[in-house]
Amino acid sequence: MNNQSTRLLLVRTASHALFALAAFALAGCGESAPTEAAKTATQPALTVTLVSPKKTDWPQTLAANGNVAAWQEAAIGAEVANTRIAEVLVQVGDTVGKGQVLARIDASTLASELAEAQAAVLEQQAAASEARGNAARARDLQARGFYSQQMNSQYQSAEQTSAARLAAARARLQSAQLRLDKTQVVAPDAGVISAKSATAGSLTQPGQELFRLIRGGRLEWRAELPSADFGKLKVGTLARLTGPSGETVEGKVRSLAPSVDPQTRNGLVYVDLPASTAASAVKAGMFARGEFDLGASPALAVPQASVVLREGFAYVYRLEGEDRVAQTKVVPGRRQGDLLEIVDGLPADARIVASGAGFLADGDRVRIVADGAK
Repeated sequence: MNNQSTRLLLVRTASHALFALAAFALAGCGESAPTEAAKTATQPALTVTLVSPKKTDWPQTLAANGNVAAWQEAAIGAEVANTRIAEVLVQVGDTVGKGQVLARIDASTLASELAEAQAAVLEQQAAASEARGNAARARDLQARGFYSQQMNSQYQSAEQTSAARLAAARARLQSAQLRLDKTQVVAPDAGVISAKSATAGSLTQPGQELFRLIRGGRLEWRAELPSADFGKLKVGTLARLTGPSGETVEGKVRSLAPSVDPQTRNGLVYVDLPASTAASAVKAGMFARGEFDLGASPALAVPQASVVLREGFAYVYRLEGEDRVAQTKVVPGRRQGDLLEIVDGLPADARIVASGAGFLADGDRVRIVADGAK
């Protein structure tokens, strides 16, 4: 046998040995694989804690949006026109009392008119006194036969005319005094100044608004609600508003609008807010969100972490047997804090996985530990 034949035989022998070794290795792996798979299948998928649904009285609320406005806003103007404003005594945001002077108007012209009216009254008083004396003498002389009836009637008419002129002069005096008193612009009620257009030195105009007053400093929340929700509210229902800074303001329903908007089918609910609100959390003209307190109703609640959302549905993992869980479809309801109401799909005595349910599948084995255990 030559050298080439010898080398070919060695190569064939080595190849057969390698094939035999590979077959033996594959056979060994095939025997051990089922054992490892079975061992893995018996291991728990997750270590969990269990909770039971909690029966509680759940507060019922009705959310709404609306604007904050003044309860009543009074427009204050000057009753004397074409007169210079001498002094402005208040600014926007000031709290004023009923009858407090807000501005003063120059009274020099009106004071002269008052003096003229007073002089006219004195003049008419003298004329009336003379007319009364003449009428009395005419009656006496007519009784003695010295005056005719016509002459006596003339004196009596002069007396009545003089008395009427005196009354007119006194009315003009009263009007002049009233105009002089109106040179002080006063607050018609206690409240807060919300707007001011009065400036010292400007002339007053007929119908001009100088100040705007929030009566009593009271504000109200005008909440918009669908007409279908009107039946859930009544006068006195508690409402809570959340201000821009997160502060909570409480109020009570004063009245419900007697009609709704035919376009939006929404109506207004008027909520009285505390008088102190005008200087704190909310201001007139703000948009605010809030809710109405409708009382409490029994509910079945679970931790939100125990509920898994998949494909648009809510599920919990309920313990079945000793250590297996079953995926259970539920109908969620209201939320409060870290609790979620379960409307349907879960009995009250069920035990469910408290957290980590998103890592489980239907039928998985779990290891159960007590709360607080590692």
